[in-house]
Amino acid sequence: MKELTGRHVFAMFALGFGTIITVNMTLAYNAVATFPGLEVKNSYVASQSFDRDRATQLALEWDVAARLEGEELVMSITRDGAPVAPDIEAAVFGRATSVKADQEPQFRFDGQNFVAPVEAGAGNWNLRLTLRAPDGTRFQQRVIVETGA
Repeated sequence: MKELTGRHVFAMFALGFGTIITVNMTLAYNAVATFPGLEVKNSYVASQSFDRDRATQLALEWDVAARLEGEELVMSITRDGAPVAPDIEAAVFGRATSVKADQEPQFRFDGQNFVAPVEAGAGNWNLRLTLRAPDGTRFQQRVIVETGA
């Protein structure tokens, strides 16, 4: 049996801490490299009107839901069970954690729902919406898309 020397102990500590540091640096790099971006440019400025914007949006009493049916994204907007057809200012369909697969669906209203062709696979998908009510109220919401799986 070999004698345990100071060099051996140093090598074990260096290898152990080197492994920990390498793993931490790799995880930190991947966290920053895959960050999809900011929701707002300045959170303080956005917070100044948040409560007022939220109240006007809730006053619309819209229920928004989205689901995938095959290769189509179906979005329903209702008020008291009746379909609502607001102007769609922006719609982005994509993954929750990455912008790489983002798509801008071109919706058409079929009298009940908004329908758009999309390319989607398994997993978690979101629909980020900006809508405009007939009275000019801006409606923003991130909707988790039901995949049926």
